[in-house]
Amino acid sequence: MQATLSPSLAPHEVGTVDVSVVIVTYNVREFLEQALESVERASAGLSVETWVVDNDSADGTAEMVRQRFPDVRFIANEENVGFATANNQALRQMNGRYALVLNPDTILQEDTLRELVAFMDDHPETGAAGCRILNPDGTFAPESRRAFPTPAVAFFRLTGLSRLFPNSPTFGRYNLTYLPQDEVCEVDALSGSCMMVRREAILADTKPRPAGGSPPPADGGREAAGLFDEAFFMYGEDLDWCYRIQQAGWTIQYTPATQIVHYKGESTKKGDLRYVRLFYGAMLRFVEKHLTADGQSAGGRLASMLLALGIRAGIFGRATMAAAARLASSVSGPVADGVIGWASLTAAALAWSVPRGFTFDATFYAVALPLYALALVLGIGGAGGYGRRTMRLRPVLIGAGIGFISVATVTFLLSHVAFSRGTVLTGFILAAVLLMLRRLLSRGRGTGPRRVLVVGTPSEADRLARLTQGRLPLDVVGYVGESTQAGTVPHAGPIRQLRDLVRLQNASEVVFAADALTNTAILSGMRQLRDLPVELKILAQHRDRIIGKASVEDLSAPLLAAERAVAPLRSPLSRRLLDVPVALAGIALNPLLRSLGRRAPVGSRRRRLAHFTARLPSVLAGRRALVGYDPARPHPPEAWGLRPGIVSILDTLDAPATTIVEAHRAYWAYARNQSAALDLDILVRALTRP
Repeated sequence: MQATLSPSLAPHEVGTVDVSVVIVTYNVREFLEQALESVERASAGLSVETWVVDNDSADGTAEMVRQRFPDVRFIANEENVGFATANNQALRQMNGRYALVLNPDTILQEDTLRELVAFMDDHPETGAAGCRILNPDGTFAPESRRAFPTPAVAFFRLTGLSRLFPNSPTFGRYNLTYLPQDEVCEVDALSGSCMMVRREAILADTKPRPAGGSPPPADGGREAAGLFDEAFFMYGEDLDWCYRIQQAGWTIQYTPATQIVHYKGESTKKGDLRYVRLFYGAMLRFVEKHLTADGQSAGGRLASMLLALGIRAGIFGRATMAAAARLASSVSGPVADGVIGWASLTAAALAWSVPRGFTFDATFYAVALPLYALALVLGIGGAGGYGRRTMRLRPVLIGAGIGFISVATVTFLLSHVAFSRGTVLTGFILAAVLLMLRRLLSRGRGTGPRRVLVVGTPSEADRLARLTQGRLPLDVVGYVGESTQAGTVPHAGPIRQLRDLVRLQNASEVVFAADALTNTAILSGMRQLRDLPVELKILAQHRDRIIGKASVEDLSAPLLAAERAVAPLRSPLSRRLLDVPVALAGIALNPLLRSLGRRAPVGSRRRRLAHFTARLPSVLAGRRALVGYDPARPHPPEAWGLRPGIVSILDTLDAPATTIVEAHRAYWAYARNQSAALDLDILVRALTRP
């Protein structure tokens, strides 16, 4: 572990500071800024030093603290060492009579520090004190005070009896819910989100001692309990600390004289498997460390061992539930697609048979429909439709086509379920439209350019940004690397923070620059991100190409050499399979859209949709394509196979193409990647733009 300490702050003499506030933070910059501001306001009338220990945050925490709070003593770790270890880094160096261990997602009341200091001064036997903690909605947080999880207390908690009988001294013991919230009381444990601890209760006397002698007792026979147990990574360390402080002869007290707000768990969600493992694992460690020790009675050890066994079973059960929830989430997409495919073919069959006064053979419904749904889902999955980019449209067309071919083949081979191929074709078109519509609607919240992080050097990130300028929607949001050199693309952070940066930057793609990285580094980075919903690609060495799992995006535009290669990429039939259904649907909707658009402002979406559908007869007649070039603007080379379009490719660029070179780059990018899915994407972007 490596850490750096702010070097500019003069040291305080031990004992001259009233309170040392210690805050451990990890990727919660906005919450930390708010907490530090509340500490400043609560420091009036006291001598206070503030320590912030950052566990390698990737969200700009270090820069914010150094700029906004230059008097804060700041320790920057280069890895996440956990809550206990990070707190100890500051506690070993603190100068205060008292230490306030504080979470970064809290807000202190203006009198919190004064009230807690006064309480500790008035109660010299108290080793640690906590105050009333409020939830963000203003309600009392039960973790303000707690009991140790003895076998009986844990049993009542896990069985729900503590919730059923909160006012019972027997059943409501865990969170002491039977005690009034507005009374001072001695408790077993406090929340580590806000706990004031007496220096003598945790740090041994530092005065010179006789040779070979032991340190003198801290006060009245009480001893120092030591710092946090660093074997606890997160959760449980406050419970363990309070237990050891009590064992050292001190009391733990709760006072309602002041209060704080705690936003709780901004970095860990409670339904997450990681939370289950950390939280219940910490409870298990506490039980095994303190409640099954040799000092316990035989009956107590047996009960504690049974409790530990129950906790292990709970961990397994919660982990199983979390895994089942992830499985359900992963299969929900294929199940929904299968239902849509089944319903589409059913609707097509009924629409074909009912007006003609007959019904299909029962085998059709028992064999053909489930087969179509299964083939559809397998086809979409095989085309990558259930991978990291579940909203892609191309796999839908592939899957629907495979379903059509499968059912048509089966009904051809099995004469007793033979029926009109027109029914299957109609079901195929309906399913494709509905499935693409589902994805477009789901994609609505995340429309916009693909957000890309480049792993490499600033020069490689700048190169990718230049190559993609004016092409398909792609936004290079930052580069990840050890260099902090300024460039067109901002520096996001070092490679060790790559996983956090993907989440904080909301990146949809990570591009590894082969010119700047070894293959070992690229593969290591890919393994690090393998479970995140992000596409992993490589910017080829010395080439203007991005290589993905199932695609190669050529960002160069060799006009002469490429002309012969572009035109065959998409057949006229493939284009018409999209153009004709969309044109028919748009023509049918035109009267309604035209009526709605009359009262709409010029340039509004209603007017735009009405104008778009009014031009669709030319698409149906084959004179224009849905997506192509504007004849009034620069044309692409004829050999690229592009046609005049109702919507121009240039209409969706982030910045207008001002030269023919920029226009040709956009046309080239479209020509190399053209597909029905891309056409739909361009149509949606063009028709829904502000």
